[in-house]
Amino acid sequence: MSQIPENADGPMFDAFGRPPVPDLVVPRAILPFHLDERPVRGRLVRLGPLADALLRRHDYRPEVAKLAGEAMALAAGLAAALKFEGSFSLQAKGDGPLSMLLADCTNAGALRGYAKLNEERFAGLETPSTAALLGKGYLAFTCDQGPDMDRYQGIVAIEGETLTDMTGEYFRNSEQLDTYLKLACEETPAGWRASALVLERVAGAGGLEQQMDQEEQQEAWQTATILARTISTQELLDDTLSGEQVLHRLFHAEGLRLDRPRPLSYGCRCSRDRLLNVLGGFSNDDLDHMADEGTITMTCEFCNFDFRFDRATLPVRNAGN
Repeated sequence: MSQIPENADGPMFDAFGRPPVPDLVVPRAILPFHLDERPVRGRLVRLGPLADALLRRHDYRPEVAKLAGEAMALAAGLAAALKFEGSFSLQAKGDGPLSMLLADCTNAGALRGYAKLNEERFAGLETPSTAALLGKGYLAFTCDQGPDMDRYQGIVAIEGETLTDMTGEYFRNSEQLDTYLKLACEETPAGWRASALVLERVAGAGGLEQQMDQEEQQEAWQTATILARTISTQELLDDTLSGEQVLHRLFHAEGLRLDRPRPLSYGCRCSRDRLLNVLGGFSNDDLDHMADEGTITMTCEFCNFDFRFDRATLPVRNAGN
């Protein structure tokens, strides 16, 4: 893993218009697996130091950082199931102090996230639980298959006490898919760490309908979920345990088969050139109004970086445009 210092003058910024954010990749962050001759497949996601790099870009309160880390681990786990080039995003929008929670991951593993908190409303909470932070609203899961394909989106009401509960409602009501999910995010002595364990029941995989009847398949699924519940948050977040060791502890007696691991990376996709294109869509009057003492500032909420543009150097649009 490599990382550009936070205070770098920015050869990457000069060359690509990118801010000096960490150039960080966790090569084996996602471990897909299945249980041999059982209707179970899954993914173990462990962000490792990537969680700390993403969360410390913002001055989050611990309760918000925990929820943002869980959301990013979940988005990464669900994006790993994509069979096309695109991205998967999770968005929670409610009437609570945390008005926006967004996590986004591409099929290649570029991960980012953002949370917006109203500090005044947060101060009025007796217990800053996930349910209290979000309040009433909706949870949206979106698959973006690129510019030439329609986006697929599932939306459910925010119900439950935790992000795990809320996501479970989505799978039960929208996907009608038996799923077990465990999310974890905490600040450890090594920094923030986040993890997700996702199990899915697969109907008829590998000719199972001929090897096991429905009752046997249901029993195998229940066994897998019971075993999954035995893993602790500490084990999920422990850097001294590899992902392979975690899965072996859980499913070694259930025909565990590991598939090819997949990487996750610091994945904010902002750039100066991209924002210049955005500014190019505004009128001269709009640009003048946006300028403060001759400077237009645009902030990337994901990487918490301010891009500044000299109004005098921006192209002047023709009056008829």
